[in-house]
Amino acid sequence: MFKNFLKKLFSKEVILYLIFGGLTTLVDFIVFYISNETLKMHYVLATCLAWVFAVLFAYVTNKIFVFSTIENKHNIFKEMLYFFGLRLASLGLSIVFMVIMVDFMLIPKLISKILVNIFVVVANYFFSKLFIFKA
Repeated sequence: MFKNFLKKLFSKEVILYLIFGGLTTLVDFIVFYISNETLKMHYVLATCLAWVFAVLFAYVTNKIFVFSTIENKHNIFKEMLYFFGLRLASLGLSIVFMVIMVDFMLIPKLISKILVNIFVVVANYFFSKLFIFKA
């Protein structure tokens, strides 16, 4: 039983998701940093802008490299709608957690962003696997 768990944990799909999830997190973090630190945007607005770039990157990489689902043109719109809708839910969670951590717990913004992204990557994997790229 444990051996099966390890096989699933280290499957090609999970490893690719972690690689591209890490790259998506990097896109998110870079856009957040530039927006917040360089352009002096409020951290909530910077989080939203970073989300847009990260989600576009994530959809393409998840579709092509991770889940590799081949759908007809009619299902792609539905798939994209689910993908962006569920990512919008994770954006909401990100903003709530960022506000709690930054404004109430007084954790620095960049550290909060890293901690929130860890949660979001894991949540988005399950959203993608269970609801979006069902093969």
